Amino acid sequence: MNLYLHTLACAFGLGSWVSINGLWVELPLIVNVLPEKWDLPSYLTVIIQLANLGPLLVTLSHKFCPGRLRENLVIYAVLSIGIVACVLLAFFWKFTTVFLGQPRSTAFFILTFFLALVDCTSSVTFLPFMMQLPAKYITTYFIGEGLSGLVPGLVALAQGVGMSKCVNVSYVSNNLTEPGHPPFIVETHYLPPNFSTEIFFSFLAVMTAVSLGAFFMLNRVPRTFELSTENLVPDAVATVCKSLESSAEANPCTNGEENVGKKAVILESGYQLAFIYLMVVWVNGATNGLLPSVQSFSCMPYGNMAYHLSAALSSVANPVACIIAMFFPKRSLVFLGVLCVLGSVFGGYNMAMAAMSPCPLLQDAPLGDAIIVLSWVFFTGLMCYVKVMVGVILRDRSHSALVWCGAAAQAGSLLGSFIMFPLVNIFHLFQSGDICNTECPL
Repeated sequence: MNLYLHTLACAFGLGSWVSINGLWVELPLIVNVLPEKWDLPSYLTVIIQLANLGPLLVTLSHKFCPGRLRENLVIYAVLSIGIVACVLLAFFWKFTTVFLGQPRSTAFFILTFFLALVDCTSSVTFLPFMMQLPAKYITTYFIGEGLSGLVPGLVALAQGVGMSKCVNVSYVSNNLTEPGHPPFIVETHYLPPNFSTEIFFSFLAVMTAVSLGAFFMLNRVPRTFELSTENLVPDAVATVCKSLESSAEANPCTNGEENVGKKAVILESGYQLAFIYLMVVWVNGATNGLLPSVQSFSCMPYGNMAYHLSAALSSVANPVACIIAMFFPKRSLVFLGVLCVLGSVFGGYNMAMAAMSPCPLLQDAPLGDAIIVLSWVFFTGLMCYVKVMVGVILRDRSHSALVWCGAAAQAGSLLGSFIMFPLVNIFHLFQSGDICNTECPL
């Protein structure tokens, strides 16, 4: 029975972010087809942030109509929407419409919004449902949530990448009297991957269906669980400790030196808390808004292979960092600050290469390809480790601290996305290019 429930909990967690994670790792193939080209990631970051309307509505329902929202029905609804959206995406992701005189990927954007709505809403519905089960199954759920990034990344690596090659194509002039041989133009031809994007989106639909099936089975499990003495003893000890702390604070016999010491500790804690929240805003702004918007500009000049590996391995680095944080937790704020700075250095390199597009450093050297891929992997891994450990620190502090952590993370993500969107799509500070026709100075 335990193994059965662990398997269901893991499969249920797999559907939490598998759609959006899969969409990101498939972008290296999609940007070559859709009309937005290299600007496409900046559109997706804004669409994903707008999809936070889902968790906002769920939160407001809990606030103003407590006890009336049936989370199991919401989960059934969002997972069903996710399956339908993935299936429709497999058929209609290439369809475009003309908007303001330019072709736009309207179908792709609309279906991406629904996928993001599903995944964002899972953050405020899946975990509350898992709280009905013993704590050991919640850990398994988080493992499944980590696999929602790992599995699409591995499948994308197995899919391979549409390798490009430069082909001389003869150009026949309409002027038949033009002397000389017909000129040639160089075109970029992309070779097909091991399996198509349609099959990849179908795979995402299957993964979401597996999550829905697991939830259906978990929802039928009888709620006969009781708290064990191992759970009751820590709760009792915590209650006694809180009572003792309250009594000590209310004791009028405390001397002035102790009061001064407590005030100093509170002040120091306030500075630490401000530092933590600043890290939360910056890390989420960088990982969810600033850098994803320009990943195509930083990687595509090195070739489609570099972009594909950067997207896939970065997706794999996220759950790996979570696993490392689980077994090697380091709560030192100095250590986390150093990791945040180091991750920012890698992020700064990625941003610099995007700003130099289409002629970044070491563009024609294998070393340049390796550096940009490793830079994206280390950037994602280090920032993810910081996010996990900051969440652990704030979780142990209080429930309200964790709530403010979520608010700070969302504020950073929104800020990063809305800063980059006009820079990429209105002011065009980042330039795209063609691997075969771009001439860079030596």
